[in-house]
Amino acid sequence: MTRATRIAALGLALLTLAGRADAQGIAWDELSDAQRRLLAPQQEQWDRLDPERQERIARGAERWLEMAPEERQRARERFRRWQALPEDQRAAIRERYAELRRLPPAERQRLLETYRRYRALPPERRLELRERFRELTPEQRRALRQRAVRRPLPRAVPRSGTPQRPQQRAPRRAR
Repeated sequence: MTRATRIAALGLALLTLAGRADAQGIAWDELSDAQRRLLAPQQEQWDRLDPERQERIARGAERWLEMAPEERQRARERFRRWQALPEDQRAAIRERYAELRRLPPAERQRLLETYRRYRALPPERRLELRERFRELTPEQRRALRQRAVRRPLPRAVPRSGTPQRPQQRAPRRAR
């Protein structure tokens, strides 16, 4: 999965997680002045929108208004990349996101932590891991994913109750 694909999936996830609306939805007049200015192009069709969609759009507008200019620029870029993706890729991302949402919370949390650790790696190491993954056969990739799914969450405290020191790994040498 490319970086742009991951970013787009994350953006889609954030939009989906924005919240649920009540049965009545949000009246246009209930929006703040700033939200109404931002959403002015939507005013004509606002009452015809599904209440859940009204809620998501209103929350998205509120988040947008709270963003710093640099954050807004990054969001615009992510959205531009999302729109540039072919529909089949967007559909695949949506399906992967749906799969993630169907996982038990502990498994979902484990995967998110793994992704955070991956993102914290230096760019060179991430590139090396991606290249190694691309070299795997489809069977090897499936086996790797299955092992990752079955792997238990790391324990912060061993069963004896004494704190465990994190293991330090030696830096990997470049080939």
